[in-house]
Amino acid sequence: MMRGYRVLRDTSKLSQIAAVKQAITEHSLNLPLSSFSALIMGKGIVAGELVIRQNLLIRLGGNSLNSALLLAVGKKDEYITLPIPKEWREILKKHGFKISNYRSAILWNGYVISVMLLGIARIVKISLSVFESKNKTNVFPSQYAYFDGLNRDNLPYEINDRKSHDIISWYLQWTERRSDIKVVCHGVIDVLPLIINDTKIISQSTILPDLTKRRILFKYAIWGVIAIFISTLDFLRGRWWHAIILIEAAIAKQAQLLSKDSVASQYLFNNSNWIYRPLWTYEVEAKGSDISFYFYSTNCEAFKNVDGYPQIGYGWRAMNWPRYMVWDEYQADFVRRAVGVKSNINIVGPIWFQSSKVELPIVTKAAVAVFDVTPHRASIYCSLGLENEFYTPNVAIPFIEHVNIVTKKLDLLMLWKIKRNIGSRVHPKYQRYKELIAALEHVTMVEPDISPMSVIESSIVVISMPFTSTAIIAREMGKPSIYYDPTGLLEREDRASHGIPILSGCDELEAWLSRHIAISKSTY
Repeated sequence: MMRGYRVLRDTSKLSQIAAVKQAITEHSLNLPLSSFSALIMGKGIVAGELVIRQNLLIRLGGNSLNSALLLAVGKKDEYITLPIPKEWREILKKHGFKISNYRSAILWNGYVISVMLLGIARIVKISLSVFESKNKTNVFPSQYAYFDGLNRDNLPYEINDRKSHDIISWYLQWTERRSDIKVVCHGVIDVLPLIINDTKIISQSTILPDLTKRRILFKYAIWGVIAIFISTLDFLRGRWWHAIILIEAAIAKQAQLLSKDSVASQYLFNNSNWIYRPLWTYEVEAKGSDISFYFYSTNCEAFKNVDGYPQIGYGWRAMNWPRYMVWDEYQADFVRRAVGVKSNINIVGPIWFQSSKVELPIVTKAAVAVFDVTPHRASIYCSLGLENEFYTPNVAIPFIEHVNIVTKKLDLLMLWKIKRNIGSRVHPKYQRYKELIAALEHVTMVEPDISPMSVIESSIVVISMPFTSTAIIAREMGKPSIYYDPTGLLEREDRASHGIPILSGCDELEAWLSRHIAISKSTY
């Protein structure tokens, strides 16, 4: 696989993987509306083909596809065998890859059967929940919001009167949020409920309430038998899409049978999983629920190059969320370019997402907040199928080295916060360099889980690696903020910078810092 990556890099064809991913994102599967069963698809039938395409993209179009393509390049004349539909196999052929149609078709059919069996198992589980209902109570409140995809670091905390910069705290202080919502739910288990400003924050083990009434469950079971029959019959005659979506349809039918009062007033999803809009959201939306998609970061676009802007990346053009919550007009423009000018977009400013109870080290002198991006091991980075080689040790190390040189020369504290702790996936060359720099007297390492807002508040200026979100957060907080490019290769007018200046070279960095520290240092 790594050999295949080197071949593409050395022949200036790194964009080949991205081109394939873009093609499967945008290429229709040619499934006419008349080929879908309303009984299985429910309210989602209006977007039937897109629902199926989104589902395939998240299941089969990720890093495993990247690795298979790189492996084929690395082994000359290697035929690719993948469980993908015929339409995708044709796309790979058009992009110069050799496909074993017969073996891939066998794998594809086996994959469809396995996913259908999972759908059948889900239907049986929901149908038999009547036997568990005696020990359950429907504790979902009325008029509540539900946040999907959170973990403990996304929940509020209180410590030493310090502000928590998590997504729920952001939501509670957001002036445009729904005033009728007095309960916020999330799926993080084994955490105690909280009350913040008269709003309850509670955990729910499932995103949807259970079906508990026997009459409703009997109705669900009858639907399940018919849905299984249709999916099986359709699969046998070559119509595989109902089998693929059966497990999602099982959840969507559950949502359809719930009362309007038992579903959330608002469901919020984030850009960790941007491609697939769950099938059940069409059902709750029909009951009056608001389905919102929010960005907790802005680093979504590929870098501009000398030939102009590359195509929008994998998956973005397949989105169809009802509402998008973005940071600024630059991100709103990105959404419009991805999914259309008629998109329902709300510009809400920077959205907090993760915070921590860990205390920021005490800052006793003028400090520069520094935010980089931790490079992965070469084998992992290759599998990402990126068009450029920016987030590598060859860029990350000079980025820190230049900032280190200038901050030491100007007698500034370097508050260095790495983006996240990725454990053994970190590139060993970068890890060794980080340990050397972290030991220097003027350098203070900041735990990855600490909110970037806390670091920015304790600093006089902010330096970020292009094009991380911290530069925009700093600007909104009134701090001088730049992107620093140690290579000098980035286009300075790149719209991905959101209007943040891009500097390059130690001389530019030192001149910029010198302009901003004179007044600020006198306050310490």
